[in-house]
Amino acid sequence: MARSQNSFIKFQKEKKKRMKKKEKEERKLERKENSKGGDLDEMLAYVDEFGNITTKPPEPVKEKKDEVQARIKN
Repeated sequence: MARSQNSFIKFQKEKKKRMKKKEKEERKLERKENSKGGDLDEMLAYVDEFGNITTKPPEPVKEKKDEVQARIKN
């Protein structure tokens, strides 16, 4: 007795689903192996006083004593 067409289609869908999942897993592993990775320091970007994006952190700004005292009083 032959299988019905319906069960054959179900089997083909399952097979296609398994293949798709396997290919996705392979792509995931390939991306993982080929990734450059990096530290947090390499991923950070800073904005300078002119609004440009740079990779170097800004230099700390030294305030004058008069400006600091004026802020404290207010």
